[in-house]
Amino acid sequence: MRNRSKALQALLVLTSMAASATAAAAAPTPSFQVEGRTYGLPEAQIFDDPYEGPPVVGEFVTLAPRLAPLPAGNRTHKVRFDVVAREIEVAPDMRYTAWTFGGTVPGPVLHVREGDKIEFTMKNRSAELVAITAPSPGDSPYMEQLAALDPQHAKPMAQPMRHSMDFHAGTVAASDKWRGIEPGQAIRFEWIANYPGVYLYHCGTPPILMHLSQGQYGVVVVSPREGYPTDSFVKREYVIVQSEFYLKPSESAGVPADQTSTEAENGYHYELDFEAAQKREPTVVAFNGHQRAMVDAPLTAAPGERVRFYVLNVGPSGTSSFHVVGAIFDRVWYEGNLANEMRGMQTVLLGASNGIVAEFGPAE
Repeated sequence: MRNRSKALQALLVLTSMAASATAAAAAPTPSFQVEGRTYGLPEAQIFDDPYEGPPVVGEFVTLAPRLAPLPAGNRTHKVRFDVVAREIEVAPDMRYTAWTFGGTVPGPVLHVREGDKIEFTMKNRSAELVAITAPSPGDSPYMEQLAALDPQHAKPMAQPMRHSMDFHAGTVAASDKWRGIEPGQAIRFEWIANYPGVYLYHCGTPPILMHLSQGQYGVVVVSPREGYPTDSFVKREYVIVQSEFYLKPSESAGVPADQTSTEAENGYHYELDFEAAQKREPTVVAFNGHQRAMVDAPLTAAPGERVRFYVLNVGPSGTSSFHVVGAIFDRVWYEGNLANEMRGMQTVLLGASNGIVAEFGPAE
């Protein structure tokens, strides 16, 4: 009896401690700084959103391989990436219904500076047919570039699904900022770019491998507060995102109304092969979302120009042995951080979600 009483007392104490911990976790944490970095931002807001405007908004948001020039000094960025389903092409005669941020795979490139604040909004519009039309003033460079280029020959689709956002560049409470939202809902939160680098963002809704394989990822470039030591020499800058697609022919999954069953039977339309994703057997490995992206639109430079690449290997599973034929990277900043500098690299090995800033060419 005495032992049962002690056990009950211990259980009550543990229950009280758990309740206190839950209450503490739920209470908003005031912002604080550690070594100049900001933590403890306001709680995320989830709300029903009637918004029907452009799916991407942001002054320094572009379509890869482009990177928006970033003025000196810190600022607050108001950014929107809405979730939309789109039928896209990732290789000649190979189309599938992608889950996207903003309409492309990879999603928009966001360029910020170390110490900047990002006020981020995302609506889950996966149940809507969201057409990418002519951009309007105040949208983003991304919308203008997408309307002009349409590199994946996309069509609007609808595939209702719960989604979320996980910025690797944000040091926040994942249980708050990375919460999932249903179709028609939106989430709004703030985060601070505490560390420079080349960072993955992706949907964090389980199973994460499925959402990544369906196309929900992109890159955030966080430039160092003081810049890179070679900034004045660099003449060309490009963003390169490597990723894998796991697909199999489909007769019906997500087939648009204007696509005939004959086209589907011939394998024109594809769907996710999740078993292949689990086995790490990709159908296509692409740069910037298409097998021919670098062939049809090669990255150019004039003789004697210094070139900088911001490279992200999304994976979601494979590694990247990044190399440029005929070049040696005289400077590489692993993860884009000034503290991680390497010299004279012929090839840089990148695991899934690793990034680099790599340069070659004259530095004077």
